[in-house]
Amino acid sequence: MTDDMPDSARPDARARLEADISADVRAMTVASEQIGRTFGALHDLSPNDFQALMHVMVADTNGTPLTAGELGSLLGLSSAAVTYLVERMLTSGHIRREADPSDRRKVILRYDDHGLEVAREFFAPLGQRTARALRDVPDADLAAAHRVFAVLIDSMQSHYEDLGGKNIRHLTARRTT
Repeated sequence: MTDDMPDSARPDARARLEADISADVRAMTVASEQIGRTFGALHDLSPNDFQALMHVMVADTNGTPLTAGELGSLLGLSSAAVTYLVERMLTSGHIRREADPSDRRKVILRYDDHGLEVAREFFAPLGQRTARALRDVPDADLAAAHRVFAVLIDSMQSHYEDLGGKNIRHLTARRTT
């Protein structure tokens, strides 16, 4: 290697960057879980309830709303347990059932207006803080970060499948910009 080689081209620098990204993802996961637990505690949601809401939101946002059975698979719950969870979430106003527009025999789960309002009220300050934090980050860096996150999500989903988990890519497909 020559001294005029950029740091990122050096194998040890690459390994350090990858290790830093892995550490950052773990730290972001921990921070996200803490915020999620706080939201759950404020709104009488168990950790499973909050995870269910996150799955419903992600799938709905990506245009692939979930059935109760799909939600149960994602959470590793029995039919009876997911039915109980869905009923609690319906009663609390966080989600609603709708007939699937592509197959009226199926019922899909969506965030309800009350649930959206509660989530917006709680998470809006975080969104504003994040927007301020990203304000000076160049668009090219944001695009690169988006690509990195997409690769990491794909890697995690592949690992989940290798561990015997169900292929959920169609439920968590990310929109590209």
